[in-house]
Amino acid sequence: MEFIAQLKGDCALVPFFYPVPDNDMRLLDEQEKAIVRQLIRDPRESDNGVGELTKVNVRTVSRKRQRLEQEGILSYYTNVDLSATGTQQFNARHLYIIKFRVGITYKQLLDEIRMEPSQTVFTESIYESHIAEIDGKVALLLFIDGDSDLDIVQRTHEELLPNLLQNHGADSIEEISTIRLLSPVRVMRNYLPLVNMENGLMKRGWPDEAIYVGR
Repeated sequence: MEFIAQLKGDCALVPFFYPVPDNDMRLLDEQEKAIVRQLIRDPRESDNGVGELTKVNVRTVSRKRQRLEQEGILSYYTNVDLSATGTQQFNARHLYIIKFRVGITYKQLLDEIRMEPSQTVFTESIYESHIAEIDGKVALLLFIDGDSDLDIVQRTHEELLPNLLQNHGADSIEEISTIRLLSPVRVMRNYLPLVNMENGLMKRGWPDEAIYVGR
């Protein structure tokens, strides 16, 4: 996953989805789909505004929106574009795939993340990260920002990797792969920064049928 919204030195609230922790698939009803589509268009829209635009009663909007939030299906966060398309603090981005040796577990990585202080080189440098599985081994996918390609390489090898090796052992990393990223194309299914985003929001006129909110 790359960018969520492209901004010019500003920030935007963007709704995104978490899977419901249940074995049964949770299907949205038609009113919920209409509400969610409108929030994908503009997550700052009020319940009154959503009701007017979707023709769903405002009390129903409030009740269903709150339920989706409480179930963990609908969430929001703010994205600040620090890249070359925004504040220009960072002009390059690489994807690092770090595969750990056998013995490093998912729980170990998760515990480390939970104990990470709020102010770290990870917070400054990493735009996004995921725990993954590659060939039966745990891995980290790190989207790393920097002033340049060289800056990312230096920062990664001088700061990020030593931190991981200190936490998990000098021989804990088995393999490292890197990919230089160019422009984001599609994010969270519905956001296409080069196509349907403008001023931090989805462009007016983007059709409902092009906004996917589940079956």
